[in-house]
Amino acid sequence: MSRDYTTESDATMDATPHPHKVEDCLRDLAAGDDSARERILELCNERLRQLTQRMLRGFPSVRRWEDTDDVYQNAILRLYKCLGEVTIESPREIMALAATQIHRELIDLARHHAGPMSFSANHATGVHPIDDHSNSRHPQDKGDDTATTIDRWTRFHQAVEILPAEQKEVFQLVWYLAADQKTIAELVGCSVRTVKTRWRGARESIRSTLNGEPPE
Repeated sequence: MSRDYTTESDATMDATPHPHKVEDCLRDLAAGDDSARERILELCNERLRQLTQRMLRGFPSVRRWEDTDDVYQNAILRLYKCLGEVTIESPREIMALAATQIHRELIDLARHHAGPMSFSANHATGVHPIDDHSNSRHPQDKGDDTATTIDRWTRFHQAVEILPAEQKEVFQLVWYLAADQKTIAELVGCSVRTVKTRWRGARESIRSTLNGEPPE
């Protein structure tokens, strides 16, 4: 986790599409129109699919057995349920909530594929490439190392899950979406210095949770 992502960016990931339409849906949802949940998902469909695809790159143990569509469908069901349970005040919060639900789905899938009765645990694992655009450098899983590798990366992503909200948002934007710190500052509405502070704090918290042992 030593790399400091200050130059990469992904402009397609920095906000929801059609923000004014999404805002209208949020007002309808707050007023009791439950059908607004479906409209929000329709408006954000392509952006959420891109987000799922990008986050899946960070879970090599899942990516070997699951494709983007499978992860996306399950994560969207989680998001649909959450939209009926929590109050969302701005379009930006939808992407943060979506990232959390995709994250949880990926962690559950990682646990599933790490189980002693899973197919992956009883299947010889060869070398598989990691996408060149992935932020993280994952080790190759082989033989007896598979369970250890999966466990370490699962614990890493769980550590991200329990970060304080502000640190978690910045970490997700940097780690999963490759956003640069200037873009994050504009999106979140704070200074670049604050982004750097939150990014540093998130990394320190994760390192502490993992007892100083990164997953690779």
